[in-house]
Amino acid sequence: MLHFNQFEKSYSGHLVLKIANIKLPQGVFWIKGSNGSGKSTLLKAIAGILSFQGDIAIGTIYLKDHGIAYRKLVNFAAAEPLFPEFLSGAEMIGLFAKAKGGGIDQAEALLSEMRMKDYIHNPLSSYSSGMLKKLSLVLAFLGKPKLILLDEPLNTIDAESLEVLYHWINKKHKEEGISFLLSSHQPLDGIKLPGLRQINIDDKKIILNF
Repeated sequence: MLHFNQFEKSYSGHLVLKIANIKLPQGVFWIKGSNGSGKSTLLKAIAGILSFQGDIAIGTIYLKDHGIAYRKLVNFAAAEPLFPEFLSGAEMIGLFAKAKGGGIDQAEALLSEMRMKDYIHNPLSSYSSGMLKKLSLVLAFLGKPKLILLDEPLNTIDAESLEVLYHWINKKHKEEGISFLLSSHQPLDGIKLPGLRQINIDDKKIILNF
């Protein structure tokens, strides 16, 4: 599903993460590591929003050779999402749906399940951190991705919305074969996410525990 080819990421000449040659199969993965270990950096690099040495591929589509095609296959939700405050939630949905090839019916269903339809037309400047988090999760499920990256998805999310998120992950993985990489300091529920596998980041390397 995901292939790292001589991946290296550094900041100001300081090596943060190195992955020589690893292929991840389809699945749902929990990325664990201490603060500053590179979890968010890894997800942003996979999403194609951070520069790095080497390359990453989904199937046979490499990021550096086919950037547009690659990015259509990968959706990303940040730990602390930031959106233009002058836009409404509905406008953000429209922009992402157009970029990712998502339909109106798909967006409407996601918004309904997350109970966001009452305020989706309000400006984002009026959204709480929890509302912004839910919007970022809806955006991450738009279109037809092969891989969804969720950075600290449990932060600022209420228990009811978390149940919806677990349902989405299981349904998308089982019915559409979508894979997930989730970075979380908080424990993920292995009962509600059956088949959850673990990846550790330690000493600037990733360790596969499966």
